[in-house]
Amino acid sequence: MTTPRPARAGAAHRLAALAETALGGPLPVRLRTWDGAEAGPPDGPVVVVRSRRALRRLLWQPGELGLAQAYVTAELDVEGDLAAGLRAMWSAARERSLHPPRLTLADRARAAGTAARLGVAGPPVPPPASQARLRGALHTKSRDRAAISHHYDLSNAFYRLLLDETMAYSCGYWASDEAEFTAADAQRAKLELICRKLALVPGARLLDIGCGWGSLTLHAAERHKVQVTAVTLAREQAAHVREQVRERGLSDRVEVVCQDYRDIAGGGYDAVATVEMGEHVGDSEYPAFARTLHRMVRPMGRVLVQQMSRGATAPGGGAFIEAYIAPDMHMRPVGATVGLLEGAGLEVRSVESMREHYVRTVAAWHRTLEERWADVVRLVGEETARVWRLYLVGGALAFEEGRMGVDQILAVHPSAAGHSGAGATPKDWYIGLDRL
Repeated sequence: MTTPRPARAGAAHRLAALAETALGGPLPVRLRTWDGAEAGPPDGPVVVVRSRRALRRLLWQPGELGLAQAYVTAELDVEGDLAAGLRAMWSAARERSLHPPRLTLADRARAAGTAARLGVAGPPVPPPASQARLRGALHTKSRDRAAISHHYDLSNAFYRLLLDETMAYSCGYWASDEAEFTAADAQRAKLELICRKLALVPGARLLDIGCGWGSLTLHAAERHKVQVTAVTLAREQAAHVREQVRERGLSDRVEVVCQDYRDIAGGGYDAVATVEMGEHVGDSEYPAFARTLHRMVRPMGRVLVQQMSRGATAPGGGAFIEAYIAPDMHMRPVGATVGLLEGAGLEVRSVESMREHYVRTVAAWHRTLEERWADVVRLVGEETARVWRLYLVGGALAFEEGRMGVDQILAVHPSAAGHSGAGATPKDWYIGLDRL
């Protein structure tokens, strides 16, 4: 009589053992692998590893980037609600204090053996087509142009699908909790808040650096009758804003310039705004960017910077964002940005956190993406659609958990006498700072 051979462990069990060693603790998710095997907690979110290629990516790119590559190519997926899955994994990681331990040579040898048995060993898998491929020195003008083009020149048609009618691609201001208050209402409230903080009056000169698809430029020109110079490095954005200027009859109030902020000439503007553009400037270049803001605005003129931030322990953009969304992006603590603005000669007068507003803003974009999924896939392909799903879901969670923030920083160019209050009264400075 022949003794039956014991059943071989499925790929999920071998992978779970390897992952628990790498994490230094119990697996926070349930795994299902290409062979149908499952392992891990029965009530956790289910991560589906559809292909050995996903593991090979992680072998060569361990961590966030390898996981992102596997997800956008659909070699790895999360069953059900991606947001719930990511939230559960982050929560488990915090509660169990999971962290990668220092692997011994024996640990590494076992991992190599497991990889071989799973058929994972081999040369690196080429990165997905949607991953950015930039060349040249960091933050040269040519590289910055390519970085901006990678994200913002995806196509105006795509952003029309994703955004509301304001075409504002930045944190909205949810001034009401009423059900009928829409994402577009939140964007218009944000635009009006900026204009009031800048104390715009008819005929004033506004410089909009990184104007996007012109939401602030058009709002300020139409509602506040100001003269706007709108600057963007993205050709698709410039074309859209010019078209809107023509259609709305604003050619006498708006000039659209497609150029690098470092090439902006002139100065003496009554107000300067830069909405979520400073993150693209880079860490080493930000002091020069702050000096540009100071140089562009007249004495007693106002500067409004709306900008995302990260905590002191995790500055930068992150491997996924920098590879797929905003190459070379850099975020820092808001206090560090305030210090850089003041170091350039501006006097910061107020800082308003809008972190919770971004949770709702990004959630609205994600709902639109899912509602229009088929249209998005037809337009940009499934891989790019999955990039955006991961970006929006992960971004909303980062703001929700306080790992990222966004703030409006209002500053003034001190007067020639060196006192920002010269010639102004306290009432002057409170104009526009009241809530909508």
